Amino acid sequence: MSYDAILIVSFGGPEKQADVIPFLENVLRGKDVPRERMLSVAEHYYHFDGKSPINEQNRNLIAALKKELAEHQIALPVYWGNRNWHPLLADSLSQMKQDGVKKALAFFTSAFSSYSGCRQYRENIVVAREAVGEGAPMVDKLRVFFNHPGFIEAVADHSTDGLRQLSEEERRRAKLLFTAHSIPLSMAQGSKYQPQLEEASRLVADRVANERSGRKDFDLVYQSRSGPPTQPWLEPDILDFLRQYKQGGGNDPVVIVPIGFVSDHMEVLYDLDTEANDLCAEIGLRMVRVPCAGTHPRFVSMIRELIVERMAVGEGSPDVGRHVLGVLGPSPDVCPADCCPAPRRPVMAPQS
Repeated sequence: MSYDAILIVSFGGPEKQADVIPFLENVLRGKDVPRERMLSVAEHYYHFDGKSPINEQNRNLIAALKKELAEHQIALPVYWGNRNWHPLLADSLSQMKQDGVKKALAFFTSAFSSYSGCRQYRENIVVAREAVGEGAPMVDKLRVFFNHPGFIEAVADHSTDGLRQLSEEERRRAKLLFTAHSIPLSMAQGSKYQPQLEEASRLVADRVANERSGRKDFDLVYQSRSGPPTQPWLEPDILDFLRQYKQGGGNDPVVIVPIGFVSDHMEVLYDLDTEANDLCAEIGLRMVRVPCAGTHPRFVSMIRELIVERMAVGEGSPDVGRHVLGVLGPSPDVCPADCCPAPRRPVMAPQS
């Protein structure tokens, strides 16, 4: 094998109240975000006793992936490193070096191309390798997976379960909303984030059409904006969309699919399960929030398939099947040098 380990790379999150401010200071280091905004975001974490679910969800994903690899006789250890909280990437790479790892494949917990969801993680790995010094493992990332059958099938399966919480008549009339983290327009314009989101949403909507009497329509909305009001970000915001939908006479249930996230972490729990849910209750809309891909078996098997695909290419088998759905084709194994540039103004990076 050309690779001797797997590295799960994620955002990280606090696990107790005392972690919240140091964690947010890590997130915002070098960014022009007022302290008042940081303290406001901190309240989201305090609402859940200071603990983000993202770390536990990553532990569950790693456990599921280890089982998946073992069942398919793939003898690769799985490590985990975060951008903003323990286990930090530099510490993980240091441990990998001590364990004799020379070359690892990295799976980023972000399905879509953007600076925060892809390029910045690659930059984080470079910095972590420099901190470890001579002998730090080489790290190659797995390709972006927004249109991989495993991701689409996992989201569609959860969406079907969500729709089935409604009566048959409600399903026929329901408004299907896909949501993702908003990013600055300057970041979006330098990446394929928006078209990839639109394509993934279309693929899922097509798959659940039978639950909606053949309807394939949907809306793509955004959430969790954190920049200054003067800076344009992707819209519409989900809360604005819900208000406008109701004001325009909409009374049918809304089924919200957080397709831009792979696990039900803080921005899903607070921005959707708390803020959006409270708004829907206030204006009289029934809301169903669909789970993220999480540890769905098809999502876990997708990671294995991506590992096998990349290892086969590394061993000189370029004709290995690259599973993909839709019209955009598979993303490259190696990101182009000019892809996903940093936004023109520093912003709080989205979780993923």
